[in-house]
Amino acid sequence: MNNIYDELRSALYSVWHRRWLALGVAWGVCLLGWLVVAMVPNTYESKARIYVKLDDVLAEQIGIRGNRKGDIERVQQTLTSAINLEKVIRGTSLGQEVTSPKQMEGAVLGLGRKIKVESTQENLFEITAQYGDSSNSDAANAKLAQDIVQKMIDIFREENLAGNRGEMSQSLEFMDQQLAQRQKELEAAEQKRLAFEALNPELAQGGMSVMQRLESSRAELRGLDADLAAAQSALAAINGQLAGTPRTLASGGMAGGARGALAEAQAVLAGMRARGLTENHPDVIAAKNQVNALRGPAAAQGDAGGMPNPAFSSLESIKAERSANVQSLMARRAAVQSDVARITTQQISNPQVAAEQQRINRDYDVLKQQYDKLLQDREQLRLRGEVETEANAVKFQVIDPPTTPRSPAAPNRPILLLGVLMVGLGAGVAAAFAIGQLRSTFATTAKLERTIGLPVLGAITTTLTDAGRELRKKRMKLFYAASAALGGVFVLLLVVEIIQVSMVA
Repeated sequence: MNNIYDELRSALYSVWHRRWLALGVAWGVCLLGWLVVAMVPNTYESKARIYVKLDDVLAEQIGIRGNRKGDIERVQQTLTSAINLEKVIRGTSLGQEVTSPKQMEGAVLGLGRKIKVESTQENLFEITAQYGDSSNSDAANAKLAQDIVQKMIDIFREENLAGNRGEMSQSLEFMDQQLAQRQKELEAAEQKRLAFEALNPELAQGGMSVMQRLESSRAELRGLDADLAAAQSALAAINGQLAGTPRTLASGGMAGGARGALAEAQAVLAGMRARGLTENHPDVIAAKNQVNALRGPAAAQGDAGGMPNPAFSSLESIKAERSANVQSLMARRAAVQSDVARITTQQISNPQVAAEQQRINRDYDVLKQQYDKLLQDREQLRLRGEVETEANAVKFQVIDPPTTPRSPAAPNRPILLLGVLMVGLGAGVAAAFAIGQLRSTFATTAKLERTIGLPVLGAITTTLTDAGRELRKKRMKLFYAASAALGGVFVLLLVVEIIQVSMVA
């Protein structure tokens, strides 16, 4: 512990003994540092916030809604592009000194590092610009920072309003050109198809190709087969019901005879068939056996007369209708089979003509689909443009206009001045201590004893005369005055900085 204390005393004595050297180094470092700080220009910062409204009731109602959010992100990313920065330079006083493309390129690169566009929230954007030039006054730099932000707001609006309308007009013009070209190609394909049909009238059938007609006829034939099978089944069912229904009904006292029993049995059998019971059903088999058993006695009894059976007459009319339906379906089926056979024969006899018709119709169908799709897209684009013109979905609102800088954003000059002062004082102390270490002098007897390894008997103090003491006092006054002057220069620089900032405000 005593060694540390002795070393500290020795270091302090060494520095104090060379205090004029320390003060001189401090003055030199501080003057140089303060000069560098003074040469650093003040940088002023201006900010603005913009709210972008993305909702549009009209666009949502008619089902036309663009990717507005993507458009805003695109503008945000391209706002600091070289083209837009060049617009900012030419729109402000920055462009007054730019006379060559190389200078413009350098100015664009420098300005790009000073502008920042951020999305603070979903629909809120913040534009920040910093500017500082040593050739301009602080007031001019502050005004330039504000002008840059204002110009960026103008470009932001133009990119979304005028830019979108210009893009819409260009898109409509391009769509019109494509439609005109497709229309010419479609007319040429239609004329080619008409000329082919005029040369081959047997293949002309509403623009349908041979394969389409063949597939359509085969599909129709399959449908007719199904309908014919159903009609024949219905006719067979009505024939079965008609076979089990008597033509006449027994009347008066004959109702209890053999003919009446036969009629009743036949009615029961017809009712079972009408309910959908098959011929193999036990009840149907029993009823049929009963009817067969009663036919003989009823025939032996003879015709005792009776009234016509209305059910039999109704079944006969239904049978006639279903027979006519079966005949009609058979006739239609024969016609379709004939058409299929004829088309197949044409394909076999002249396959090149059929292939040519198929190719012509396929080209026409493709062009027609493309034309219809382009026409629909063009109409939707036109409607969207009208909606954006009447009620623009992207509405801008400047929440905070570009601020007028009142104080520099950088550098923090008071802190820098104080830092230079601390560095200067530290450099002076370090220089004095380093010189003391280089010279072989001893500040204390203990250090001398440790160094030479011999005991030190004592030390002789310095005795000054009155003139020497006066000279020491005079030198100390000069040292204190020089130290106070260094602090005074520091305070003066702070006052000058405060005055400059207040003049800008």
